[in-house]
Parts: sequence; C-alpha cells; structure tokens
Amino acid sequence: MSKVWFITGVSRGFGREWAIAALERGDRVAGTAREMSTLDDLTADYPDTFLPLHLDVTDRDADFAAVQQAAAHFGRLDIVVNNAGYGHFGMIEELTEQEIRAQFETNVFGALWVTQAALPILRAQGSGHILQVSSIGGISAFPNLGAYHASKWALEGMSQSLAQEVAGFGIHVTLIEPGGFSTDWSGSSAVRSTAIPAYADARAARERIRGERRIGEPTGTRAAILHIVDAEQPPLRIFFGVDPLGIATADYESRLALWREWEPVSKLAQGE
Repeated sequence: MSKVWFITGVSRGFGREWAIAALERGDRVAGTAREMSTLDDLTADYPDTFLPLHLDVTDRDADFAAVQQAAAHFGRLDIVVNNAGYGHFGMIEELTEQEIRAQFETNVFGALWVTQAALPILRAQGSGHILQVSSIGGISAFPNLGAYHASKWALEGMSQSLAQEVAGFGIHVTLIEPGGFSTDWSGSSAVRSTAIPAYADARAARERIRGERRIGEPTGTRAAILHIVDAEQPPLRIFFGVDPLGIATADYESRLALWREWEPVSKLAQGE
C-alpha cells in the first residue's frame, strides 16, 4: 500500500527532493510552501497524488488545519516530515531579539506545532513516522551560527523525548542530520545579522573551514530517505553526507576527555 506523506517546505531543497522521490514511486504527498506557485509543477505532474498546501509553519492554527486537511484528503498519514527551516548567520553578540525569536519560531515551534497536530492521527492509527530535519549543527556547534545551533539543539532534545513518549503507540521518530549540501540553506533563504567588525577574523577563519567540506547533491538523498521510511526499525538519528561522522567523532571524543579530566571536581560537587 502506498504511503501518505506530509512534508513542510517543499518549494526547494530536501523537501522537494523527498516529495519527488515519494511521488515517483507511487506514494501520496501533501506538500506545503509559503509561495504556492513553487508547487505548480508537482501539482501538474501528479494531479491525483500530490496535494499542494499553503502554509507558514510559524502559524500554529494553520499548521493544525493543514495537517487535518491532508489526513482528510488522503484518509491517513504515514510519514510527517518537518523540513521547513532556514539558516541564520551571525555571531552571538550580533543577534537581535527579532532574529533569534524568528529562528526559533520556524525551526523549533513550527516543527512542534506540526508534530502536535499529527500525533492524535498517528496514535489513532497505531502507526506513523515523524522525521525531523536537524543538522550536524544539531549535535555540534561552530562560530557564526549560534542562533541556528540553538534551534537545532532544541529540536534534537525535543525529538529524543518525543521518541520515548510515542514508541508505545507504534510511532517512530527520526532526526535527519545533514552535513553540507548544495541546497539554498546558505543562499537566498538564509538570514545574516549586521556584522560587527571586531569579528572579521573569526568569520573569515570559519569560512575557510567551511570551504574545505565536501558538498553533497540533494538528489542523492532521495534513495536514502526512502530507505529510512521503509525500515521496520528506523534510527533515531542518522547523518546525511560523508563529513558529519568525522565531525561528531572528534567533538564527542573531546567532550568525553574533558569530562573525564574534570571528573574529580564533578565528584566534589556531589558533596560526599
């Protein structure tokens, strides 16, 4: 039986690639975008299996309405993909209140509202799979991306709790953690804070490191995402790309070494 997907942010990037992957194999997809014209080609190519939905994920009421509309249209939901999000470049000192709040409204609260809207449907079915698009930046952190990291680390913690809460209902949760891909994440869809000149050297150093990373093609993720949603026991976390595992390994080994070095002080704090 074909699966029913609900995917946010289908106008471009991973959301579009995964919608195409699902549609090409005969699944049904409700795809959202803020600009409906970006969905015209999918609507024309898959008139019976693609449902275009206008949605700004920061609107909680609209999120609930869109999920309900998709479930009513297709009769069920099998896979919910919280893909809508964007990158924010700015040193911590450079962030405005509006910028950090906007980053969380989309990357954290948007995913939360869609998840909350879908859960009653999935619980009633006794099955379902929620995919949260995180990042290597959801488990590690780099300069000039503090707002983005904060939002993805929040999504990671929320989703790990969620996975334990809903396992008994037959619902799976997977965090997708991509490395660098040639999406528009750092392009026109990104937001950049007004730069403080004092951070020019730190910003340049970070850009040099970013330039050394291997960039993946988004189309390659089509087969990977289908592999995950078809697995009987999908992973809680999975990297997309070749660089993230090395980054994570170095980061976590460093953390463990530091925690062990300071373990006497940790024990001192116990008061025993």
